[in-house]
Parts: sequence; structure tokens; C-alpha cells
Amino acid sequence: MKLTKTLMASTALTVAAGAVVAEDMAMEMTLVSWGGAYQASQHKAYVEPYLAANPGVTVTWDESSGEAVAKLRAMDEAGNVTWDLVDVVASDSMRLCDEGLAEELAHDDVLASAPDGTSASDDFGDLIVSDCFVPQIVYSTTFGYRTDLVGDTAPTEICAIFDLEAYPGKRALQKRPIDNMEWALYCDGVEKDAIYDTLGTPEGVDRALAKLDTIKDQVVWWTAGAETPQLLADGEVVMGSTFNGRLFSAIAEQNQPIGMLWDMQSFDLDGWIVPANLPADRKARVMDFLKFATDTQRLADQAKYISYGPARASSAPLVGKHEELGIDMAPHMPTDPANAGNVHVYDYEWWADNRDDLDAKFQAWLAK
Repeated sequence: MKLTKTLMASTALTVAAGAVVAEDMAMEMTLVSWGGAYQASQHKAYVEPYLAANPGVTVTWDESSGEAVAKLRAMDEAGNVTWDLVDVVASDSMRLCDEGLAEELAHDDVLASAPDGTSASDDFGDLIVSDCFVPQIVYSTTFGYRTDLVGDTAPTEICAIFDLEAYPGKRALQKRPIDNMEWALYCDGVEKDAIYDTLGTPEGVDRALAKLDTIKDQVVWWTAGAETPQLLADGEVVMGSTFNGRLFSAIAEQNQPIGMLWDMQSFDLDGWIVPANLPADRKARVMDFLKFATDTQRLADQAKYISYGPARASSAPLVGKHEELGIDMAPHMPTDPANAGNVHVYDYEWWADNRDDLDAKFQAWLAK
């Protein structure tokens, strides 16, 4: 892979800024993400160019982000943290930061400024929800459905997932309380602005689980974002939740007979955390990579491969066409006005405070 002038200039600037010299950096990194189309977009947008600029460095991917909190807790307990950089959702970053399992970062010192000189903290703005969190994308969890299995009337509203009469067949839902509990309450008649107040009571939890009980025996539970697109492609489920970029990949890139249900899509953030207390050489390599991978151009480049909005304000104007298909990517973003008529704004702070308790109750319900 040829080293472009842009990459050489970027590398020169990093060295000029006083970065740790290559001899003091580890030559291997283990990056943790979610697999599938999203991980592929990360690899193409910034891992490949970083490796081109740093010959001899190797990257190993681990697809365990869905279990990041539990696994980092276990690694810390064992005194053997094998991960170098971990992709997590915003609420998990807050939990890991609060527990001292993620490194606190001075964002303006360790991340690149925008091309016009805007500081990283101003460029990311309110999306920096934790001292340990470096945002990458705005995405949504939403539903896909098999266009050839839903009859003459395709679903247009979220509550179709609970309508087994109109849309018989299996559903795919993520094996966690987040989103499922909110959708259940909404479809049981709770107003959007009252969802978290309701869910914060034992009666509200019982109400959400009772609604989920109505479809429980028709649910295939997933833990990796790539599972629902495959279940839909195989015709094993009629509809299922997953991340909007996974559905975009199945529809636009693979030409699967799948439609998108944007109603009550759940907005969320995704980004990086650095595990706490890494050895100096590993931390030096990770911080060098992190600065490169989250600069304005790299986050804009990621949108060439998947329909997630870049977290930097300076990246948004650079979003263009899909790298291979040549189609405009903006209309496929969850934030596009045509897709955002009725959205659920996921409350990551509420979940950071309540996740462990709700996880326990949800798992107990699953086991019944």
C-alpha cells in the first residue's frame, strides 16, 4: 500500500509535536470492536492507512465489545489486561471510567485539532460524555424486516414487532435490557418523555417485561451486531433489531430483500476507551494510533463505508459518496430528517447508573 503525502505529512507533524519515538512503542495492538460491517469500516478507514504509515506494526481484532465491561473487569481482577483499545457504547464508557478500568484522557492534549485549529473538545462537543471516552460515531439501533415475508403491508411503526397477528414469525432482539425495555413501554402506551421515569420503578420494569413476554417465545436473542442481518438474509426471522449501518450493508451492498424501519430508532454514541494501567510501550502505541484514527479526515472516511454519522463536527462536511457503490451517504444516516421523524433518544447516563440492576433482572426474566 502506497504511503500518501497526506499520511507522511501527518506522521511528520506527530513527530514534530514531540510524540514518543517509534522505538519506545509496542509493535502490536489488540483492538476490540463489534465485528461485521462496522469493524470492516474501521479497518478500511484508519487501521489500513495507519499500518501503511507505520511499517512493522500489526493489529489483531477482537470482536468482544458487547461483553467489554465484564471482560475488562475480569482482566483487571486477574491483573492481565490483553486489550489495547476498546470500542464501547457511551454508557459502558461511563461505567468503565467510574470503576477506574479506563484511562482518563486530556482530550485536547492527546487528540488532533480540527483542520481550522478548533480544539478536539470543541469539535466533539457534548459527545464527549466521559473523561475516558473518545467518540467515533452517532448511530442508531433500529429494525430491519424481510420485504418478502411481511405481506402486502410493510411495517411502518415500531410496535409492529409486538403484532404477531399482522406479522407472524420470529423476531431478533439484542440480549440486553437496553432499547427492548424502552420499546416495550412505548408500545404499552407510555409516552416517550415518561419512559425513564416509568422504567425507574419496580412496576415499570414489570410492565416492560410483561410486554416482552407477549413475544418472548418468538424471539431469537443476539449479542453481535452481525447476527440480525444474517438471520434476516437466511429467512430465520421476519424482523429484527440491529445497528443501522449493518442493515445498510445488507441492503445496499448485499442486495438482500430487507427493508428499514426507522420509527423509534434509538440514537446512541460509540467510541474508544483505553484500558487503564497499560505498560508504557503499549500505551504509547495506542495513543499514537488514537490521535490518528480520530482526526477529522479519518472519521469522515469511515462514512464512506458505513452509514454512521462521524462524531466530529468538522468531519460532517467531508461525508460524501460510498467508496464502492458511489451513492450519496447522507440520506442513509440515522440523523437524516427523512429518517428521524420519531426517534428515541437513548439516555446513556440513566443506563450507566441503572445498568447492572436492570441486567440482573433481565437475565432472570430470560431464564424463566
